[in-house]
Amino acid sequence: MSGALSNADARRPHILIIYTGGTIGMIESAETGALEPFDFDHLIDNVPKIKMLDYDIENFQFETPLDSSTMTPDHWVEIAKVIDDNYNLFDGFVVLHGTDTMAYTASALSFMLQNLRKPVVITGSQLPIGEVRTDGEENLITALQVAAARDVDGSPMVQEVAILFENYLWRGNRSTKHSSDNFNAFKSSNYPRLAKIGLGISYRKEALWRTIGDVPLIAQYGLDTNVMYLDLFPGITEKVVRHQLSAPGLKGVVMKTFGAGNGPTTGWFIDAVKEAVDRGVVIVNVSQCDNGMVNPTRYQTGTALNRAGVISGHDLTSEAAITKLMFLFGQGLTAEEVKTGMEQPIAGEMD
Repeated sequence: MSGALSNADARRPHILIIYTGGTIGMIESAETGALEPFDFDHLIDNVPKIKMLDYDIENFQFETPLDSSTMTPDHWVEIAKVIDDNYNLFDGFVVLHGTDTMAYTASALSFMLQNLRKPVVITGSQLPIGEVRTDGEENLITALQVAAARDVDGSPMVQEVAILFENYLWRGNRSTKHSSDNFNAFKSSNYPRLAKIGLGISYRKEALWRTIGDVPLIAQYGLDTNVMYLDLFPGITEKVVRHQLSAPGLKGVVMKTFGAGNGPTTGWFIDAVKEAVDRGVVIVNVSQCDNGMVNPTRYQTGTALNRAGVISGHDLTSEAAITKLMFLFGQGLTAEEVKTGMEQPIAGEMD
């Protein structure tokens, strides 16, 4: 990255683009026809309109651009460190990222970047930016505009981790990818949009996150990956459930249940769950449904899980639930402390 700005340039929005890879920066291989990650210069060369924004834009590029299916918690740490190290030098941050794991990254960063007061806008595309019909050009330009936007008092309009895709800006830890081929690839079923993108950008101010108090950014890098999903389905067997819940080193489970938080009531299932809880495994109940929330006392089946020690994930997305478990265990908390933390919002991820 280049050096400090001159006083004359300081009035212009100063934005850092963090390029991790993803479809937005890919190019078709002449040999195989498959899409392969390219580099940042290729991406910028294909979006000449960026110069029309009159922003001061710098970039940080992963040494090896990634397909987002290869994204790991170590990469989340790298992104968070870049933001933390440059937090006082820039007005906002745009993270270019593949769509497949974007909601996981957005959720993790929202927990890791405590007391965030500047925009971290994550975007990408469904088509490579060099394609004629690409959505990448519009997404990148709009993400830069969101990162530079100010409220009437001069403070950043957006002060959280958000996902920008096509017509909408969503809270990152409330979002999930719902389409592999539509340009509007993301949605947030349990929280309203932060902004609608049309002829202009219309912000929904009452939905925007604000940190309370005059507190500095604190980046917390600890993440514990000894967690997993247990996705329930009719016919799931005792052998499978017990095998998964007895995995060596397992600390946390996101149990994806039916409807409002329901699961089997057969004796072996409840016994297996309770035995895991008694061993110190934290089990969080989230619904397989996109919309709605877990209500553990609505039906007898949910009540049985609740009595076995399973805690409610309320309206958490599965991406937010699993990354929140990683984050809380990564802070060295006990199982009981993690249980308490899972039922309390950290960055607007749940009601």
